Amino acid sequence: MKFKTLATVALGTAAFVFGSAHDGSIGFAQAQAQAESVRPEIGKPLKEASALIKAGKFKDALAKLHEAESVGGRTPFENFNIEGMRVAAASGAGDTDAMVKGFEAMKASGRLSQPEQLRMIESIAGTFLRNKDNARALTWSQRYFKEGGTSATMKQVQTSAQFYSGDMAGIIKQTLEEISADEKAGRTPPQDKLNLLLTAASRQKDSANEALATEKLLNYYPRKELWAQILGGLPQKKGFSDRFALDVYRLKLATGNMRSANDYMEMAQLAAQAGYPEEGKQVVDKGMAANVLGQGAEGARHKRLMDLMVKRSAEVKAALPAAESAAQDAKDGNALVSIGLGYALRGDASRGVKLIEQGIAKGDLKRPEDAKLYLGMAHALAGESSKAQASWRNVKGNDGVTDLAHLWSVQVRSAKR
Repeated sequence: MKFKTLATVALGTAAFVFGSAHDGSIGFAQAQAQAESVRPEIGKPLKEASALIKAGKFKDALAKLHEAESVGGRTPFENFNIEGMRVAAASGAGDTDAMVKGFEAMKASGRLSQPEQLRMIESIAGTFLRNKDNARALTWSQRYFKEGGTSATMKQVQTSAQFYSGDMAGIIKQTLEEISADEKAGRTPPQDKLNLLLTAASRQKDSANEALATEKLLNYYPRKELWAQILGGLPQKKGFSDRFALDVYRLKLATGNMRSANDYMEMAQLAAQAGYPEEGKQVVDKGMAANVLGQGAEGARHKRLMDLMVKRSAEVKAALPAAESAAQDAKDGNALVSIGLGYALRGDASRGVKLIEQGIAKGDLKRPEDAKLYLGMAHALAGESSKAQASWRNVKGNDGVTDLAHLWSVQVRSAKR
């Protein structure tokens, strides 16, 4: 973040005029400067203070100003130049009280134009931020915008001051407004703005806006690394159920985030344990196609896992007619949902959708929200994106099922782009 230092702004505002001679190296409103002058007994220490500032000796410059202030009968113009030099020296020295005092005196003189005032306020706010005086940085940045400033840099100063002072609610409100304005204008919100919303919402424990920020980041900037970060943290979320371990892997596979042989092996085994060995076989196939499985010292173990998946798949297929018939006769729809998801995962998504819908209609489900999640997955596998989205929108729950539905919704939308 870059902003003008007060040494630059103030030295560009104050000027020394000795009689009719004008030092053109430091500018002031020309017509007024030529009509006024600084007496030599004041001008000399001021010029020496200016040289000290340029040499980076800010505290020495502040001390030098005492010589100018000791001269009696000072004119408003002389005081203006003294205060300008004080502001410049105080900024470099980190003496914020002197810096603000000098600015207020310069403003009260009526000699500062509004653009000059805004530039100095911008620098004061930035100096407070550098000094980690976040509350005063926030006050001065707010004053800047109240007095008509529009600098994007100052917006960063304001946001940083809010963040470091813990004003997450203010950041969320302000950032949401900016994101909404971008979207209404047909602009893609900047990634850093969405990241800021995500961080502030997380610190504020604002789950609704945390989910909103995640969705927008994945919609606008669907990077594999971002998916990895979000999916990696998902199981650690408070209340997230262990039963969704396989579902997290499904999202990892869909977003290209299966990183190691252990990922493929673990997912295949979880799929088989859940009653979907055909899905497990597909996972092992993909691991081998990616040259992650079937290689090196563990290659034989991977081949044994594949053989197991093939064997289990054949067993499930042989038992399927009887299992489906029993599911149709059951009093509840749990088995129909499970068998329907199996069909969808094996490639017969239309049949899977039909069976899951029958299971939901039959009711008395152990986990009705899970059934809606899997219905959405089956619709997506069938190429019915709008129906998938409608199903996922209806998923409710605080055990992780809503997070998964939300992430599948985002993944399917981003995959279509």
